[in-house]
Amino acid sequence: MFNGLSAFPLTPLSEAGIIGALRTRDVLALALDAEDAGAAGLLLAPVSYQPLKDHEVQALFETVCAAVRTPICVYDNPGTTHFRFTDALHGRIAALPNIGSIKIPRLADDPVEVAARVAALRACVPAHVTLGVSGDTSAVRGLLAGCDGWYSVTAGLFPEVALQIVRAVGNGDAEGALALSTRLEPLWSLYDRFGGIRVMACAAALLELCGEDCLPLPLQGLRGGEREEVAAVLGGLGLL
Repeated sequence: MFNGLSAFPLTPLSEAGIIGALRTRDVLALALDAEDAGAAGLLLAPVSYQPLKDHEVQALFETVCAAVRTPICVYDNPGTTHFRFTDALHGRIAALPNIGSIKIPRLADDPVEVAARVAALRACVPAHVTLGVSGDTSAVRGLLAGCDGWYSVTAGLFPEVALQIVRAVGNGDAEGALALSTRLEPLWSLYDRFGGIRVMACAAALLELCGEDCLPLPLQGLRGGEREEVAAVLGGLGLL
């Protein structure tokens, strides 16, 4: 499932299949399985045991695009995949059929730098391919710089919190959007320290939506003082 708000021309909180795998044959199996299950989109990160080259990543997306009808989101996440897309490669992949969006990494703190980054990438991809900002800490800066959507960790559990920021940007209220994001700094800080997936898993457990050990091993949930800290932050924000 996409993390939060969809940047596809689909409904918010659309369900999508995460189909990254070490082998192309496994990616295809996951893609076809997700499509058969009715997924609204496919999230594909180029992962591999060996470092990938640009032409290998392009071949991966060409193969998957030829095999499915469902829109594909290019997951640009160098922190996880250790692969860095160039804008030129993004442009070539975005021109393939079925590419619907690019999920871009966390952006810089400087709004001028963010605006330049978004503009440079936008100039390389077709107009119908949306740009979705990832990394909740930088989401508001990406949206204000022209990103079409926000792939949000927070929105998975607290959609209204994310929607307030998105709506403020859509209404031209940059100051209000920044203020809403600033209010969430204690939560952003937890993401930076523990990782968003651990914090949201802990939050889901605190809300009694799942058990404490809901993460796929070897990931482990937060315990003791860390769990109490998450509870305190969420309580202070009125989310518990």
